[in-house]
Amino acid sequence: MQLHFTKDVLPDSVSSDFTNLNKLNEQQFLHLMDILFQFLLEPKETERFMQQLGEFAGEHGMSAGPLKNLMKSVLLVPQGAMKRNLSAEQIKEDLLTLGLNEDKAAQFSQQWGEHSAALSRLAVRQTLMVNQLVDMEWKFGVTVGTSEMHKVGNIFLQLKLVIRKGNATENVYMELTLPQFYNFLHELEKAKASMDCFT
Repeated sequence: MQLHFTKDVLPDSVSSDFTNLNKLNEQQFLHLMDILFQFLLEPKETERFMQQLGEFAGEHGMSAGPLKNLMKSVLLVPQGAMKRNLSAEQIKEDLLTLGLNEDKAAQFSQQWGEHSAALSRLAVRQTLMVNQLVDMEWKFGVTVGTSEMHKVGNIFLQLKLVIRKGNATENVYMELTLPQFYNFLHELEKAKASMDCFT
């Protein structure tokens, strides 16, 4: 089974979960997708997500445990799609491959199309907040004395990065040769260009 959102082999339970989604009527499916996308847009609201799934199960005479397990399988698709920047059409192909019927796959991919830009911005923001650069200091230097003659006159750069990790900050020190510094600068410019695309 060739899928866009993952290269891993999925357990058989994932396909059976998507097949079980076909048993929901259109209104139930749309309600469940609203709950799912609300959680994807506000991932810190895990407690609310679980509560909404419990309420959904109660309203429709389902057992909450199996519904939550089913949603774990469903969450694999948008999470993998965000990592690989998939289009709505690629998502639809994957859902059909997993056993979801045409109408429900179209509804899911339509929701993905509507929310994918916001989800991408959210993913970038979360990635950047993992290790936030707070401050940077640098010093240039030239090697004037060493036991290796070919290293005399080499230019180097010493960096001190202050990084916020959660509530604490950490100093990271590094020394770069001039070619390494230019490579580092090039990577920073690429990262800035990528971030500018999302703002």
